Amino acid sequence: MSTLQQEFERQQFANGYALVDGVVMHAENGDQFQIPPDVIKKHVAAGQFVELRIDSPRFSAHEDAPEKCACPSCNGELKKPILRHEQPATLMPLPEQHVPSRGWGEDFWVKVTEHSGEFLKGTVDNPLVETRLHELHQGQEIVFHEDHILAFHDIHRQELVLGMNTADLKELAAWLDTQRR
Repeated sequence: MSTLQQEFERQQFANGYALVDGVVMHAENGDQFQIPPDVIKKHVAAGQFVELRIDSPRFSAHEDAPEKCACPSCNGELKKPILRHEQPATLMPLPEQHVPSRGWGEDFWVKVTEHSGEFLKGTVDNPLVETRLHELHQGQEIVFHEDHILAFHDIHRQELVLGMNTADLKELAAWLDTQRR
């Protein structure tokens, strides 16, 4: 068992929050919830940014919130809103945000510091709105599985592809072909 896997298994968040498994979300929502293919995830390296989500089934939309709302990411409907940070804070200075904490899920960026097997470690790179509930803070280290990766930052596209060998490039090409159908 890798050290990162052990750290991941010991890691806990407050109030029932957990990292969202992107593979499961994609399986449940199909094309409405796109994630990078495994062949790209295995090439994520230290210094690169990936997007994760933390959420809790314990909290839901407040009574004054609409029963369903539009998701700007997938253009679908959500029963529970998700807060989203468009950019890592170290790439783009962000103005102070005054968003009320409502117990929603939250997408955020992590700067990877280590990748071992299927586990990664990184630093949270956004000021999170729901910190008082999940107790995850900007600058805090977090350990996660490749399945938790929802996206990688666009600035790493070329770097990720250039790091692939011929077999990985063929696998990526086959995945891209399935996306055209």
